[in-house]
Amino acid sequence: MVSQQKIQTVKEVGALVEEYPVVGILNMHKLPGRQLHFIKEKMKGKAKIKMLKKKLLEKVLKEAKRQGVKDLESYFREQPALLFSRSNPFELARLLSGAKSKAPAKTGDIAPYDIMIPAGPTPLPAGPAIGELQKVGLTVGVEAGKVAVKKDAVIVKEGQPIRKEVADVLSKLAIEPMEIGLDLLAVWDNGTIYEKSILFVPQEKYLEDLKAGFVYGLNLSVKINYYTKDNIKVFLGKNYQEGISLAVKTGYITKESLPHILAKAHAEAEAVQKHIKL
Repeated sequence: MVSQQKIQTVKEVGALVEEYPVVGILNMHKLPGRQLHFIKEKMKGKAKIKMLKKKLLEKVLKEAKRQGVKDLESYFREQPALLFSRSNPFELARLLSGAKSKAPAKTGDIAPYDIMIPAGPTPLPAGPAIGELQKVGLTVGVEAGKVAVKKDAVIVKEGQPIRKEVADVLSKLAIEPMEIGLDLLAVWDNGTIYEKSILFVPQEKYLEDLKAGFVYGLNLSVKINYYTKDNIKVFLGKNYQEGISLAVKTGYITKESLPHILAKAHAEAEAVQKHIKL
């Protein structure tokens, strides 16, 4: 039998589904409590997170009255949660991108970029740490009783898994190369579901694609002689240049073609002069 408390929880979360214009699905799997607290603080007033057992979340979505909300269930992953917001989906995705926090590397993590240890002193006392740093490819020495890195070195390349000895060294040097944030899988907004692959495309990419599309369309319209208000100046400029070229070629004098005809005549005269013996 379902407890009264669970029934009340489903009712309360269901009310949020009906209230908020934007409903998202998160995967909270392996999200540390410290990072979750940081993210919640950063998102305060902009989004609300509700974590329930998967069966209760399924019940909430199945009982939703708004068209298409129940389809979010297909995006459930290991540990799903609901996200509620009044921001549009793309603004929400940008907010989440900006709410990431640094975290230490663990064995098996994939390096998000080339992880470089810069040359300089470290807080580590001389001793076993020397061998540990050398083991991951660092050139080290001792300065004032502390281990010092002698030259910059990349100890793991972008996209490569982080080995245990590398993770240990990074931890000892207090380097946190990983970024942890909310994993937003999909968002429902006014009957439409936007997936992660669309939500996190940079704004600049849309603008670049629009500009590129305009240029391609303009070039095509000129090539097939299709006149529009956007390309008419291109046609006029092209026709003007072709008219000048034709006038110069036939020797037809106008105020526009005269300078070109004179320049052509001058060039021809100089060419002839080179072949005349004075």
